[in-house]
Amino acid sequence: MSNQRWPKKQAQVWYEQQRWLVGCNFIPSTAINQIEMWQSETFDPDTLERELGWAASLGFNTVRVFLHNLVWQVDSTGFKSRINHYLKLAESFALSTVFVLFDDCWNDNPQPGPQPDPIPGVHNSGWMRSPGSALVTDPKRWTQLEDYLTDVIATFAQDGRILMWDMYNEPGNEGLGTKSIPLLKKAFEWARAVEPTQPLTTAVYSDNQELNTVQLEIADIVTFHNYRDAANLTQQIQELKALGRPVICTEYMARTRESRFETHLPVFKREHVGCYNWGLVKGKTQTIYPWGSKPGAPEPGIWFHDILREDGTPFNDAEVNFIKSITHSP
Repeated sequence: MSNQRWPKKQAQVWYEQQRWLVGCNFIPSTAINQIEMWQSETFDPDTLERELGWAASLGFNTVRVFLHNLVWQVDSTGFKSRINHYLKLAESFALSTVFVLFDDCWNDNPQPGPQPDPIPGVHNSGWMRSPGSALVTDPKRWTQLEDYLTDVIATFAQDGRILMWDMYNEPGNEGLGTKSIPLLKKAFEWARAVEPTQPLTTAVYSDNQELNTVQLEIADIVTFHNYRDAANLTQQIQELKALGRPVICTEYMARTRESRFETHLPVFKREHVGCYNWGLVKGKTQTIYPWGSKPGAPEPGIWFHDILREDGTPFNDAEVNFIKSITHSP
């Protein structure tokens, strides 16, 4: 193994060994954020098993899941044990996992312990950044972040149940911009020192060219987020494929923004681009509501994200039938 970026050939050989990757970003409906998903008091294996089973029933073969440094900080041994428990459940449904280590999105100043209740009607009202802007911009405090990242990756560095490590979700979001670049670079440096067998990535998502350049030059596998229409998606795929590495979309699908399964899954399948829509089951994250939704908003007639209600029935029967038809066909 090498602690350098994978050569293009190695990345392509890895990708050729995968099925067409099709899945979702996953958090159980009973968790408002990554902390609630993973901490011991609220870890919910029954819901995990039920909802991962629903993902598999759609024909999905992979999921993307967010971790959180604070859960490791409170109880590293227990956290890794719960990760292993989760991985056993996912594997039982033939689901590979992409784990996300850091995240600049939504609420700042994360704290362990009881998490806030959802604000009715508000999209992702309780999602927490990891590690939060105070640590992102303070290199003197990065020792704890290095310890978290290296311990988690080293523990699972040769685990075939893990498809890929997504080092940093949307670095620079929430106004941080290029301030997140130093930690982004360090995260890759720390991870490569552990020499995991799985590739490393970080998805481009913005118009910040400096940030995009760093992300595309550091990742083993090219990943991206796209919540726009099919024409925009197709164009972006062609631009990214020109880089000579495998291309995977780790976030898409916002129905009211012309990003839908019926329009986008055929593009991904035709182009052999892996894809993870945002959301599976309506739950405490409240991502059925659009970005910027206001407190008390009624349930929208057209959901923004998510596929299934809490009892596993579809938001849209025709949509679920379409998903199954394209995932189960050659």
